[in-house]
Amino acid sequence: MNHQNCDVLIIGGGIVSLSLANQIIERKITKNIIIIEKEKKLGMHSSGRNSGVLHAGIYYKPDTIKAKVCVSGARRLKEWVQERGLPINECGKIVVPQKNELDKQLDVLFERGRLNGAKVEIWDEKVLKEFLPEARTASGRALWSPETVVVKPIEIIKKLEEELINKGVKIIKSQNTWEAEPSKSRIKLNQDDYINYGHLMNCSGLQADRIAHKYGVGLNYTLLPFKGLYWKLKDNCSIRPRCNLYPVPDLDIPFLGIHFTPSADRIPEISIGPTAIPALGRENYEKLKGIEPSMAIRNLTLLAKQYISNRGGFRRYVHEQAFMYFPPLMLKAAKELIPKIESENIEISKKVGIRSQLFNHKNKRLEDDFLCLNGTKSTHVLNAISPAFTASFALADLILDTSILTN
Repeated sequence: MNHQNCDVLIIGGGIVSLSLANQIIERKITKNIIIIEKEKKLGMHSSGRNSGVLHAGIYYKPDTIKAKVCVSGARRLKEWVQERGLPINECGKIVVPQKNELDKQLDVLFERGRLNGAKVEIWDEKVLKEFLPEARTASGRALWSPETVVVKPIEIIKKLEEELINKGVKIIKSQNTWEAEPSKSRIKLNQDDYINYGHLMNCSGLQADRIAHKYGVGLNYTLLPFKGLYWKLKDNCSIRPRCNLYPVPDLDIPFLGIHFTPSADRIPEISIGPTAIPALGRENYEKLKGIEPSMAIRNLTLLAKQYISNRGGFRRYVHEQAFMYFPPLMLKAAKELIPKIESENIEISKKVGIRSQLFNHKNKRLEDDFLCLNGTKSTHVLNAISPAFTASFALADLILDTSILTN
């Protein structure tokens, strides 16, 4: 029987896991850390499929966890990227109302950004047209976020992995059948291999609730997966927005609507999306792959009940965003931002992501903030949704501050 021992065992190989390992070492808690990942490479799911936008902190209600960590986290990650010479596009973001009645939401976003410590400006239509002539504002106003940047998530994952290995962190990949043995403070990798731990940190993203339930934690919560499909502007399209262009979002639901995002490549690719449609599996990236029939039926039934009760404005989500995978509807949403876009200007992108939203069965609502719960010798990060990538270093510090690992 082969036993490995560590002070901290981290489940999952995404940005939150790697940031936690980094901050545990930076804070001199321990260097005896093991990370296990079920895939052959790190960042194969949410983190590596992230849009790459480092959000500036304008969407989140002041005093929420998201608000507390987004601005500082974005600045820390941006500095980290720049110090290592990794790709970054410091292009900023413009938010425009696609309908005149949404104009007042610009003031809400401006005030939230200001209170959260983000730099924000309100532009009139003249300034908007001088900066981004192709953009449309229904009200004659727009919000400018100069601190929003775009990075390449998979490059960050690779670099952070390299640095952690150099600091002594052990990363074990291709571990998708391990068994939890919480009463013995260990996990079983196979018949002969075990890892004993002092503390376990569950940062497994799309699988976080399932793993937490093995430890008797978060039993009132279930992750609901939503698929994000993208289109992109064709290379020969003359319309090339120079910055992120977003619609005013519905602040009652956790999706930002169809938007334009330039990549961090030397010649930026312009993505349009993503959709936010219910996925038929937590890894249902392709049409018929990764489908989980029983989970899909259960979740669709749950979403139907949410639609009927209209809790949290869920009916509005269904009407406005759930069917955006139909090209005519997506194009209609895109044209509200850039009217000159036509169907011949766009093509489907290979980029696909799954965003997990945590459903609270007790309150019968989607959780709209990060959620981290402690168990016996364990900490479970259950709702590491956007802006988790942006906030990763600051979020890791906050998790450590509230974890029984350091208390």
